[in-house]
Amino acid sequence: MRFYLTTALGLVLSLAPAVCAAAADSTGAPVAQHPVIMPAPSSLQTDGSAFALPQTLAVVWHGKKTALLEKAVERFRVRLEKISGQKISFTTPSSDPSLFTLTIACDEAGGPLPSLTMQEDYTLTTSESGITLSATQPFGILHGLASTLQLVTRTQTGAVLAQATLSDAPRFRWRGLMIDVSRHFMTLPTLLRQIDAMELTKLNALHLHLADGQGFRVESKLFPRLHTVASHGQYYTQNQIRTLVSYAADRGIRIVPEFDTPGHSFALLEAYPRYAAQAPLNLTDRAERNRAALDPTNPATYRFVNALYGEMAALFPDAYFHIGGDEVVAKQWKNAPRIMAYMKAHNLATPAEMQAEFTRRVARSLTRRHKIVMGWDEITAAEIPQDTVVEVWRGAAHTASATADGHPVVVSDGYYLDRLQPSATFYQRDPLDITANMAEAKAAAQVTGPGGTIDAPAVQQVTPLSDAQKALVLGAEGALWTEIVTEEMLDSRLWPRMAALAERFWSAPAQCDASTLSGRLAVTQDRLELLGLESRSNSHRMLTRLAPGDTDAAATLLSVTSPIRNYAHNHELLQIRHKQTATEQDLTAPADIASPDSFVADRFNQQAVAYAGGQKDLKQSLRAQLTAWTENDAAFQAAALRHPGLQVALPASNALKNLAQAGLMALGYDRSSGWKRRAREAIYTAQAEFAASATTKVVTNTPQPSSDLLQDILPGIESLAAGILH
Repeated sequence: MRFYLTTALGLVLSLAPAVCAAAADSTGAPVAQHPVIMPAPSSLQTDGSAFALPQTLAVVWHGKKTALLEKAVERFRVRLEKISGQKISFTTPSSDPSLFTLTIACDEAGGPLPSLTMQEDYTLTTSESGITLSATQPFGILHGLASTLQLVTRTQTGAVLAQATLSDAPRFRWRGLMIDVSRHFMTLPTLLRQIDAMELTKLNALHLHLADGQGFRVESKLFPRLHTVASHGQYYTQNQIRTLVSYAADRGIRIVPEFDTPGHSFALLEAYPRYAAQAPLNLTDRAERNRAALDPTNPATYRFVNALYGEMAALFPDAYFHIGGDEVVAKQWKNAPRIMAYMKAHNLATPAEMQAEFTRRVARSLTRRHKIVMGWDEITAAEIPQDTVVEVWRGAAHTASATADGHPVVVSDGYYLDRLQPSATFYQRDPLDITANMAEAKAAAQVTGPGGTIDAPAVQQVTPLSDAQKALVLGAEGALWTEIVTEEMLDSRLWPRMAALAERFWSAPAQCDASTLSGRLAVTQDRLELLGLESRSNSHRMLTRLAPGDTDAAATLLSVTSPIRNYAHNHELLQIRHKQTATEQDLTAPADIASPDSFVADRFNQQAVAYAGGQKDLKQSLRAQLTAWTENDAAFQAAALRHPGLQVALPASNALKNLAQAGLMALGYDRSSGWKRRAREAIYTAQAEFAASATTKVVTNTPQPSSDLLQDILPGIESLAAGILH
């Protein structure tokens, strides 16, 4: 059994989960169970023992000792102190054979910067005499240090290190996270915090979406209006970009910049409107920020884009440069007589062919600067250079078609975190899976886009990828578009779900155990919070702002509810889809604080399933939890009277009470007249609310719960009440 401490926000801190517990036996000797290492390593052997972690370690170096490794070892020492709760000192070797040693053996110095071809394998052994870590290149050492931290736990008698032998290497070379910093700007310290978490979960590519309709986010010396006008005062200086790149490189992480063209160009054109396909720009309609496009027939447009890309390429040393290319609104070109005349004169039959010409011309310029061009899968609508990397987001069939044409691919399809699905849903999807619901992928693209975008010909269901096609899949990225994510929300909207995806991208499918995911994520999230993430502190701050000094009932509600899914919570997007006036969404509601994952609900649901399966000793524990949720509604109602910001969640609080009462009735308690009908109504209501945002296909025209919250204990209640639901 796992034991929990619930914070004031109702968020769970796992104290001694069985999956990684290290405790003392009756003699006081430390004993460890199977350790939690995420991502799961290729091979892990352990005898279940653990031994006291000494406060002084001698560091022994073999092979290459680089400045990057020296900084990594010092980072490891500081993190070890935080996890162990004790002072840790590193010393040079001595003649004392009993001294605990950290032996690091690195065969090659590696390149000065992380790259797609870097070697990331490592082997790790921990024993009573020391830690031995070996790798081909320094980046493997970084990963081994991250795994070592996960072998350390704190017991009543002090910190212990689990015995283990690991052999590990990544499945995919590209394991990325895309953060949109255009829709909501994220300051440098916030990005650095994500990079630290990426290092600890073995992600190796941070893709920054730096220009879109809402803002251009990098200082430009050549075109200063981009940061003085189009950034609205929020941008990174060129020195800050250099700091970001250096900080990430020290942690084995590449920075891949994206400056979206020829669509999503409102910010560019706000600064330099002379390059617009449609002028003047509509500055009053918020929806237009997603629609503006460059004029691909104006020679000056190419001089502008190529010069800008050249300046930005010099700031980002990675070999890959992302040009966007998604969701170009066809009417931007079709309604411009000069563009249509150009297309006719140059035998360009469709806007897709016009975009392909734009892509080829921009790609040639970047190639001369020794950059490899990357773009979203819309760029495959017509012929493009074969070495162009295609980022697939609109369905796995696009992975099949792009790789069949010989293009390298990075998969984002199935990993859009802004859909607010829980970790378990994202975790089910393998980057090489081509059996996913194609209609849903198409609907997701239609809902996300502004409509009327340039599209590739319809792609039919495909056969499994050949070995040659699989070899062209470089890896995958989790993507977070930030229309409804403020800087204060970023940590909780990324983690722990990115930790689940990090395992999907690193570990072989056989190592990805969905049945234990929730428990392992709870442990991993605790470690990430301990080492610097601010998910809980930021969420608590947001709740305190709504109900200062009166957060307990709201915290209990939010610990077992999650936001509605698949863009249903993006009110502005739905206004655009319904051709209504788009208004900026206030991101301070309870649904903006609730996490897509609930470890509290997961634990309850697991216990409910176990009880229904015959483990009847759980009855009192279930009753106590259900009673607490039932009684919480009165406390929440009282708090909402004092704090109007909570009132939108009153229906969700009442729904939680009704579901909890249904669970109590199913257990045999409070069975007054009509109890079966009331229990069914509570369950059917919660089921209907989940169904309303179950897919992007149903969201647009389906009413949603007024609180924008879902009841995460529903699966457990269904298990308890299975006998009365049929």
